[in-house]
Amino acid sequence: QVQLVESGGGLVQTGDSLMLSCTASIRTFSNYAVGWFRQAPGKEREFVATIDWSGGTRDYDDSVKGRFHISRDNAKNTVYLQMNSLNPDDTAVYYCAADPNYSGSRYYVHYTYWGQGTQVTVSS
Repeated sequence: QVQLVESGGGLVQTGDSLMLSCTASIRTFSNYAVGWFRQAPGKEREFVATIDWSGGTRDYDDSVKGRFHISRDNAKNTVYLQMNSLNPDDTAVYYCAADPNYSGSRYYVHYTYWGQGTQVTVSS
């Protein structure tokens, strides 16, 4: 069983930055692709970014490309999401997810393990 814990969310103003962290409980975390997803009130969960097991391949939704950066430190069992130039449309609960079977996917159904989420609120 893999447990994922997100942290780093909070309340910020438009234009500010935040870094989210996703830390896993399993020592073989380096074998897992990790994705970040978000869900705003009344909306479906949507893809934000993903990174493969090695950190060599990254993918971003167009809405965050150029503003967000995903990275990982396998020695610390942690994946990061650096979020810059935040705006109110980025307000959501952010979830990280992991799966050993894919090299990184935009589809939430491809992920087996999920964290509990961390709230990000961007005020205008």
